[in-house]
Amino acid sequence: MYEQILYDVQDPVAVITLNRPDSLNALTGRMQREFKHALAAAEDNSAVVGIVLTGAGRGFCAGADIGGLQSTAEGKGGRVEDLSHLKAAPGDPEMGENFKVSYTYMLAVRKPIIAAINGPCAGLGFCYALLCDMRFAEKQAKFTTAFGQRGLIAEHASSWLLPRLIGSGKALDLLWSARSFQGEEAKELGLVERVVDAGESLNAAIQYIKQLAESVSPTSLQIMKAQVYRHLNMELGEAMIESNQWMDESLKSEDFKEGVSSFIERRKPNFKRLNH
Repeated sequence: MYEQILYDVQDPVAVITLNRPDSLNALTGRMQREFKHALAAAEDNSAVVGIVLTGAGRGFCAGADIGGLQSTAEGKGGRVEDLSHLKAAPGDPEMGENFKVSYTYMLAVRKPIIAAINGPCAGLGFCYALLCDMRFAEKQAKFTTAFGQRGLIAEHASSWLLPRLIGSGKALDLLWSARSFQGEEAKELGLVERVVDAGESLNAAIQYIKQLAESVSPTSLQIMKAQVYRHLNMELGEAMIESNQWMDESLKSEDFKEGVSSFIERRKPNFKRLNH
């Protein structure tokens, strides 16, 4: 089904690989639709506890395909490819309208998404990385927002996410200058959560998800992700009320019973996997 991505599931991890290495995995319309479709498939698969997004070859994602950008800049429409077979709607609709705009569906996906950044990460590819829940970057990986140098503005949730990750001043520096920086600085800025040696980002992300799968309730992962992103849009009191309601529900759950029992019995918990 997929022409421009690779999709592989090995319990408990789904790996989605952007697969146009000759163009540093620049995003086409087809690739974006294939990615969204694969994300929905991973969300629906009970074998999957977490999802890793990475790039083939020496790059993560160099941004939008330059051919498409050139056509847009010149006002050329071009042939519209029929991608109706890739229609998909990942993400929990109960998250609300904020998570149904453009790429924000990634924040509503019910499972963790980790970006394994193995090389250049720019423009729209930079936005994809921001929209993942965590980012593991290799030391040599190069980042740039790129927008200003193309006569564009901060797009696809970057103006909302970036200052929340690193602060407004640092965010404006990266957006205004579009300067290039590497993995170690990305960690210092707070943009990425892990920095690893060359060639190790994918394995590091996979191992992290495997650790989660061994010890943490997938339902708890889902609800905590929803809490973090929903509550960024709420007043404190409103967020507390919702958390209290969800906590009352969790105290009645089978996962809570299993979590307590496994702790008392000094064994690994056997939590129910998610599929929707």
